[in-house]
Amino acid sequence: MVNMSDQEIESLETQFPAASGSAFAAAREQTLASGQSVLEIVEGSLYLTFPDGSRQLVKKIDPPFAVTPGTIINIR
Repeated sequence: MVNMSDQEIESLETQFPAASGSAFAAAREQTLASGQSVLEIVEGSLYLTFPDGSRQLVKKIDPPFAVTPGTIINIR
């Protein structure tokens, strides 16, 4: 086990959003380059995006909303 200071942990936590965003973007591009399609949300709708850049609407989605911790949400 590696012992890290609170400051080191906090520093890593601040880097996570940018690193994860880069990883997701690279995975998206790699998937499209391999000839496969990806699902993504664009302007409030779920689209299937194809390697040639075309998109097919899958469905419109509800806007995001705040949730109080402990709330139970049933997903249809």
